[in-house]
Amino acid sequence: MIASITGQVEHVGLTTAVVSVGGFGVQVHATAETLSGLRTGAEVRLDTAYVARKDEAPLLFGFRGAAEREVFEIMLGVSGVGPRTALAVLSVLGPDDVHRAIAQGDAKAFTRVPGIGPKGARRIVLELADKLIVPERPAAPAAAPVEPWRAQLLEALVGLGWNEKDAARGIADALADRDDLVASGDVPVLLRTVLAWLGAAKAGTRSAAERGA
Repeated sequence: MIASITGQVEHVGLTTAVVSVGGFGVQVHATAETLSGLRTGAEVRLDTAYVARKDEAPLLFGFRGAAEREVFEIMLGVSGVGPRTALAVLSVLGPDDVHRAIAQGDAKAFTRVPGIGPKGARRIVLELADKLIVPERPAAPAAAPVEPWRAQLLEALVGLGWNEKDAARGIADALADRDDLVASGDVPVLLRTVLAWLGAAKAGTRSAAERGA
């Protein structure tokens, strides 16, 4: 089995590309999206699937990654689905949408592929229901926990008449270079520091306004 090829792109057509490998020009069938990413003269690596069927010339199909190739090869196990139909499915849906459609039992999604009618679409969903598993997405990183003292400071400042936006900015600016205080987590000391900073900032703003007047 030819699992992948690496070489220089010699030609890019509408449905195939020719890649020079070890002095041989290897013709690869691929989706329009895969072909659009190839450039004549550039080096390329493609995952591949070699298909040889009775009474048909053997063909080599190329893919951008293993996920595409996996869907392609599994779809070949569906009755009535040949390599060109499987490639057409990937061209229209892509591997993620194929997984999603199978998981949701969405036969209608496959009718968007030329040559696949409602009956064929239902057969694809039925036969692949236990063969294609929706790939797990990496969990989103958990948000950094808010330090308890910061929430207490914000609540205290809002209670003293500051709006939440200005209070949050004041906390960040007043304690930007006070790692020693932040590490202590001493709320009363932190509050006095922030209030002093806010008072100085407010006085400075007032003085600037008076000078401008």
